[in-house]
Amino acid sequence: QVQLVESGGGLVQPGGSLRLSCAASGSILRIYLMRWYRQAPGKQREVVAAITSGDSTNYADSVKGRFTISRDSTKTMMYLQMNSLIPEDTAVYYCNAAIVDADRSGDYWGQGTQVTVSS
Repeated sequence: QVQLVESGGGLVQPGGSLRLSCAASGSILRIYLMRWYRQAPGKQREVVAAITSGDSTNYADSVKGRFTISRDSTKTMMYLQMNSLIPEDTAVYYCNAAIVDADRSGDYWGQGTQVTVSS
């Protein structure tokens, strides 16, 4: 069974940094597009950043120049380096991936990790 597990969230002061990780495990044959989403209280879930299997990246305008998405050489680990954090970045951050596994292909989600930016 495929699982995505996020880690690295926490409480940070404005201007600080955090690095989120997403680990994919299970009977994975191939991982295609991977994304980081976030959902703030009372708001819809939004895409923060995306990375293809060829390592092309895309970012929401609100995080460009501050966040960096990356994957490791195995393509099963994804990261989000978040710098110059502001209170508006406070949200639950979710890992999402398009995965082909032994049984099916489809979208998988992690359980989310809380990021709070506050002084």
